[in-house]
Parts: sequence; structure tokens; C-alpha cells
Amino acid sequence: MAGLAAEDFSDEIIDPNQLHMGELDLTSEDFLLDEVDFHIQQNLEDDIVREALKTGVDLRQYSKQVEQELLEVENASIQDYIKESQNIASLHTQITACDSILETMEQMLQSFQTDLSSISSEIQTLQEQSIAMNIKLKNRQAVRGELSQFVDEMVVPESMINHILDSPVTEREFLEQLHELNHKINFVKEQSFKESRSCMDVKDILEKLKIKAIAKIREFLLQKIYQFKKPMTNYQVPQNAMLKFRFFYEFLLANERHVAKEVRDEYLDIMSKIYYSYFKGYSSRLMKLQFEEVADKDDLMGAEDTAKKGFFSSKPALKNRSTIFTVGNRGAVLTSELEAPIIVPHAAQKSDKKYTFESLFRSQHYALLDNCCREYLFIVDFFMVSGSAAQDLFNAVMGKTMSSFLKQMDLFTNECFDSIAIFLCIHIIYRFQVAMHKRSVPALDKYWETLLEILWPRFEQILHMNIQSVKDCDPSRLGPIDTRPHYIVRRYAEFSAAIVGLNESFPSEKVNRLLALLQGEVENFVLRMAAEFSARKEQLIFLINNYDMMLSVIMERTHEDSKESESFKELLAARTQEFVEEILAPHFGGLMSFVKECEVQLEKGNTEQLKHQERRVQQIVRGFNSEWKKAIELTNQDAMRSFTNFKNGTQILQGALTQLIQYYHRFTKIMSQAPFKSMAIRSELINIHHVMVEVKKHKPTF
Repeated sequence: MAGLAAEDFSDEIIDPNQLHMGELDLTSEDFLLDEVDFHIQQNLEDDIVREALKTGVDLRQYSKQVEQELLEVENASIQDYIKESQNIASLHTQITACDSILETMEQMLQSFQTDLSSISSEIQTLQEQSIAMNIKLKNRQAVRGELSQFVDEMVVPESMINHILDSPVTEREFLEQLHELNHKINFVKEQSFKESRSCMDVKDILEKLKIKAIAKIREFLLQKIYQFKKPMTNYQVPQNAMLKFRFFYEFLLANERHVAKEVRDEYLDIMSKIYYSYFKGYSSRLMKLQFEEVADKDDLMGAEDTAKKGFFSSKPALKNRSTIFTVGNRGAVLTSELEAPIIVPHAAQKSDKKYTFESLFRSQHYALLDNCCREYLFIVDFFMVSGSAAQDLFNAVMGKTMSSFLKQMDLFTNECFDSIAIFLCIHIIYRFQVAMHKRSVPALDKYWETLLEILWPRFEQILHMNIQSVKDCDPSRLGPIDTRPHYIVRRYAEFSAAIVGLNESFPSEKVNRLLALLQGEVENFVLRMAAEFSARKEQLIFLINNYDMMLSVIMERTHEDSKESESFKELLAARTQEFVEEILAPHFGGLMSFVKECEVQLEKGNTEQLKHQERRVQQIVRGFNSEWKKAIELTNQDAMRSFTNFKNGTQILQGALTQLIQYYHRFTKIMSQAPFKSMAIRSELINIHHVMVEVKKHKPTF
């Protein structure tokens, strides 16, 4: 072993002569200079080499010394190895034994690996089997759920049979079982199309239960419908009861349409007769409450304000014809009274109370609106219809009633000559249309349109009749007249203000056109009436009083910037200006004519001709100074007697004084330009100046 070991290790002994020779070989052809420099530098940095260089040691001698030392170390190592040969042999034996043990363990692990491979495949097989079984379980559970649900829906429980047969239809259990029965019937129908044989087992019993349920429902619904026939019945009570059981009609409609049609037709027929009877009686009793005094064809705006009743006449004349041209409190029918409770005829008869037609119209149609809204919503809800189908059913119930109303309104409008009443009815319809749209009920849209088609032409016709009456009015046939506002003009003012005020909420261009025609004829009439006065002053007083009255009434009822008010403002201003000239002329005519004539001459540049006017100027100034107080007082009294409106008279008098002051300023301007040398004229002008100061301070008194 020692020989073998030494022999083995002898191969590893390094020749000292070869130490670092590979690095220091400078003859190598492939060695690069820079690499040589690097190795030299590296060797020089070695501590031993550095020490040797310092001491001046011979490197060759030093190299032999190192070889000797290495040889000695090698020999010592061999001796140590020989000494430990037994231990090394023992270690070799142990290593061999370990190799055997490890080989055995390797075989065992390979066996284990083989076993684990087989177990893994078995586990995978079990996992696949588990997945398959899980899928089968889920499928069976799904089948079981479907089958269980199918069986539950197919089976007819005994409780359902008992409740359908024995329970009253008003009980909650009957309604619940009816829902379940309807579901089962639909389910069996669906399965029958799939040719399920199990349907044959329950089809007969479901059919019998359906027939029994239909019979009980039909009897119940018809009984509720027949309750409407009872006198003094509140229709809402049986309707609300039917709405609680609206599923009954749905069940009939789904399972027995001819029975559902029977119930529906019976309801429509009975309710149609009931509403017709109710509204016919209510309308006839309501119309008896109308004022006996109504306008006729002779009660027009241009008619004479005299009694019309003749010896053989049975109809009394209107006590106050102006009532048909004023709105007064009648406009409340569009505001506070629009949705007020309806008029109760017997209560009104007891109190002997009478109403205008528009109030009766409002009450009648508010009752119609309320009942129609409730009826339409009931039809939509209970009979499960909408759109045109709902409208058709509603017309079947209310059509006869609405036709009678339209016929009644047609007869009334043909005999009516109260245009304000008809115009109020038109605006009542507009507001009721809005109210029904807010309730989402379009049922009466066609009725309202037809009603408006009746009312609008009649309103236009009456207005044309009034326009023609004013146009044909002959002032000479109206008897004695004075300068106060004429009653025909007052009628127009009240009527125009009423129509314009009502028309503002729902503007209509055709109303504006008709009012414009009427206004034109009234203006012509006022001019014809003014022509009856011989004096221009009286004509102007008449025109101013009438224009002022019309303007006051119109502005009181409408906006200040309305077309009518603007027109009369212009007319009033023009006539007022002319009247001011007219009342100043008797007292200050000389001054006024002089100013006008001289201004013309000055414009032409004929100032020299004014020299001949000194005497005339002196007379004018002296006359003014002596007569101005009396003249203003007479003017004041004249205005007080002429104008019925105190405010208007005051404004006219102030305008007259203002006009007089303007004439004075124009007169002084002429004097400053005229070549007058007379000192008397100058002194008189100073006096007239003081007079005009007093005039400015003067306040008109009535």
C-alpha cells in the first residue's frame, strides 16, 4: 500500500526547475510585450522578490535554494504518508463499505420511486373517477330539481281543489289559489306542446277547476256590475271593489274570452246608460238655473238703449243691456271657481239662485271631466287596455253622453247672442284640456275639439253682428246727444277690455283681428256722432270724453302697452291738442294768429313788413294785460263743465296754460327780431312778462 501510495503521489511531484518558467519564458513567439511587462511588474511587487532585490541576493543561487527546500518538504510529506498508510487503508475499507450501503439504499429508493409512480397513476385515475362521479351527481341533482319542479307544477294539491270549489271569491286564499291554478293551466298548455304524457293525468281536473272558477268569478263580477243600477249609488265604491280583484278579469281573458267579453260588454252597456241618464237629468235641472234675462238678436252693441218690449211681446227687454258687454265678476269662472264644487240643482232651487250660462257650462263640464277621468283610468286599469283600445271602450261608455252634450251646445250656441259667455266657455275648455293632460287622460281630446268647432264660429258670428250694428248705427236715430261719453262707446270699451283681458292667457290672432275691425267701426261711429254737433269745440269735447273713457277702461283691464290703449292714446293726444287751440282762440286768438303770421314772414325773411304791425302789437299786448285773468277763469270753468273726468280736465287745462306760455315765448322771440322802436310797446312787453310769470304759477281749480 505504501509503495502504491508513493508511486501514486510521485506523479504529482513538481520539478523545481520548472517553477514559474511558463510565466518567465521570454522566448515564446506568441508572448506579447505588454503581457510580459504585466508579469514582470506583478513579480516585482512580490514581497520575497522585493526583499531579495534589496539584499542583493543572487537569484540563481536563490532559486537552487528554493528547489532544495521544496525537495525536503516533498520527502517529509512522503514519510508522513507512509506512516499513515494503515489509517488510509482503513479509510479505504470504510469507504468501500459505505459504497455498498449507499448502493443498497439506491436500490431501495429506486424501488420506492417505482412504487410512487404507480401510486400517482392510481391517484390520477381516482381523481378522474371523482370528477366523473361529481358530474354525474350534478346532472342527477339538476334532473332531480327539474323533475321535482315539474312534478310540483304538474300536481294539483288538495288544498287548491278545496279553495277553488268551496271558498268565497272574496277571500284571500281563493285569489292565491286562482293565481296558482292559472299558472298550472299555462304550464300544462306549454308541456302539451312538448307532448308530455303526464299532462293527460291532470288535464281533466284542471279543466274542471277552471270551469268552476270561471263560473264563480263571472257571478261575482256581474253582481258588482249590477250594483251600479241601484239608485243613489256612489260609482266609486263598486269600481274600487272591482279593482281589488282585477286579476279575475285577467283570468277570464286568458282562459275564457267569451265570458270576459260578456262581463266587459255588460259593464259598458250598464255604465253607458247610467252616465247618460245621470248627465241628462243633471243637465236639464242645471239649465233651469240660468238667468231668465238673456240676450237676443236685438241686444247688440249698436242697438238703441230703449225698451224693446211691445204690446204683444212676451219677452221682457234687458233691464241693463250693458251686462252682456262687461265681464265684471264673470271672469272668476276661469280662476277661483274653475275647479270649485259643481252646482247642486235642488240646493240652488231652494235658495232661488240663478247663474250665468258660463257658470252652468263650467259646472256641467267639470262634472263630465271628473267622471271621465275616473272612468278612463278604471277602464285602463281593470280591462288592461291602452291607446286606441282604451279610447274605444271609453267611447262605448261615454259616447252617448258626449253626443247629447254636443247636441245641447249646438242648440244653445245657435240661440246665444252673449259673446262674452261663449268666449268664457272657450277658455274654460282650454283650461280643462290642460287639467286632463296633467292627469294623463286623453279621453276627451276629440270632444273638446268638437266643442270648440261649435263655439268659435258662433263667437265670430256674434262679433261680426256687433261690428255690423255699430257700422249701421245712425246717430240721428239715437235721440238727443250731449258731449258726455256715449253708451255705445262705453259698451265697446267694456267689451274690448274684457275680451283682450281674457285673450291674454290663451292668445288668438283671429280675436285680435276681430277686435281691430270692431275698433275701426267704433272710431268711425264716434266721428259720426261728433259730426252731429255744429260747433267744433263741442265735437272735440265729445271726442275727448269718449276717447278718454275708452282708454281708461281698457287700461284698467289690460296692460298699458296693449294695441288698443296705444291707439286711443294717440287719438286722445291729437284731439286734446286741437281742443287746447280751440279754447285759447276766443281769449287769445289775436296773439295766436299774430304769432303764426309773423313766424311765416320771418321764415321768408320779410322783417321789414313787421314795422306796420306796431299798432296791432300794442292792441294785443294791452288786451292781454287787461283780460288774462278773466280769460283763464273762463277757460277753467269751460273745462270744468266740458269734461266728466276730473283728471283729464285738469291735464287739459294745464296743457292749455302750457300752450299759452309757448305762444308767449314765440311772441317775445318775434319781438326781439322785429324792428319796433316804440317805447310804449317795450313797456307793455315788460308788463306781459310779469303776467306770464303769474300764469306759470296759476293752478287750475275745479
